[in-house]
Amino acid sequence: MNDSTAMQKRLPGDLAIWIFILAELTVFAALFVSFSVSKSMNIEMFAEGQATLHPMMGLINTLSLITSSYFVAKAVFFAAQGQLAKSSQWIWMGIAIASIYIVTKFMEYQSLMALGYNMRTNIFYTLYFFITFFHFMHVLMGIVILVYVAQKAKKGGYEDDITGIETGASYWHMVDMVWVILFPLIYVIQ
Repeated sequence: MNDSTAMQKRLPGDLAIWIFILAELTVFAALFVSFSVSKSMNIEMFAEGQATLHPMMGLINTLSLITSSYFVAKAVFFAAQGQLAKSSQWIWMGIAIASIYIVTKFMEYQSLMALGYNMRTNIFYTLYFFITFFHFMHVLMGIVILVYVAQKAKKGGYEDDITGIETGASYWHMVDMVWVILFPLIYVIQ
């Protein structure tokens, strides 16, 4: 195997982030299984709860995170080309689009709470608020990471090695991928 083949087959980013991502995906998988099992045992309650959610907001959040992830992927592409200022700009655009998710999710929580729903209402809302808020915190953490990476890229901090940008992007793609599973599971599938 020559060096270029070895480079093409390596995981992007730092190995530690992949261990962290696997741990996080394991936790999310357990939560998804808990939700599915609870739903199968309380079909009527979950259908009633699901009817109170805002699928359009969920769709907006899905589009926001997928678009943001695309922008971050473009940032990695430009970083690999040595265009760090352009890479930083794409990351900032990704952050801006991801902010739509933050605003929309906050509005959805506020709307449900105004109607009197909270984690203590029943098992559906317990799982809904817990899983979506857990994911929400991952989005916030991802944005903090992307802000750091964008600022460092703008200052030319990754001139010799773009592993930091790949690491931030890998985490961000995990956040996006989890939502792509979470949205149909909670909002769409009856």
